[in-house]
Amino acid sequence: MPRLGVLGWPVAHSRSPAMHNAALRALGMEGWRYQLLPVPPERLAEAVRALPGAGFVGANVTIPHKQAALALADTASEAARAIGAANTLTFGPGAQVAAENTDAPGFLDALGVSPRGMSAQVLGAGGSARAVVWALREAGAREVSVWNRTPERAAALAGELGVRAVPRPAPADLLVNCTSVGLESEGEELKQSATEPHGLNLLELTFDQVGSYAHVVDLVYRRTPTPLLAAARAHGVHTVEGLEVLLAQGALSFELWTGVQPPLAVMRDALRD
Repeated sequence: MPRLGVLGWPVAHSRSPAMHNAALRALGMEGWRYQLLPVPPERLAEAVRALPGAGFVGANVTIPHKQAALALADTASEAARAIGAANTLTFGPGAQVAAENTDAPGFLDALGVSPRGMSAQVLGAGGSARAVVWALREAGAREVSVWNRTPERAAALAGELGVRAVPRPAPADLLVNCTSVGLESEGEELKQSATEPHGLNLLELTFDQVGSYAHVVDLVYRRTPTPLLAAARAHGVHTVEGLEVLLAQGALSFELWTGVQPPLAVMRDALRD
């Protein structure tokens, strides 16, 4: 029975199984199954090497494993190596592990507008941020800035990918949140205060400041809008939610593993169910 999955720690919140299993059912791919693979960092190498023997064709990779997954691969795409992180592993003959990064093209697909000539502010310095920064740079963004709560991490990412690190979020055309801020606050009311200690202020943003960006993307996905997206929508800003980014990158992974173009409408419905 061909198996697929998502490696992460934690990973219980992931909606990837719902999305991929819905696609497999719609395509009549009997026997295929996509599942959660909760693996702590110290067990990642062992788990990845064991997956092919357990019938796995491939696996997605999420927080905190994206950079480590690239290091474990036997081969990697040029994009994955340039980004320095992998979100998709494919297992080949002899248990060979091939690494790809569909986060970058998936992000650009979901964005819906060309970032060419734009200035962009990216929040975060993990694997997803690396993919977004690289994608924006390669797509012709005029300037890309990186902010992180740990300035040293922002400086390291910026130095590796040839962009700039900033001490606080800067004005830009496009704002992209690649941190986990907003994931834990589902159901909380949006605070418009410039001093409240949660939500926007964990990103060193204020409600009014969010309105200065023309486009806002939040990679966090949940049933209700994150504080960042709620603030952007209150200002009438063009927004892209994390579910659309997840859908776009997931569809690319699905096609890579199966050779079949996935049913996007079915996958989107499963994500929103």
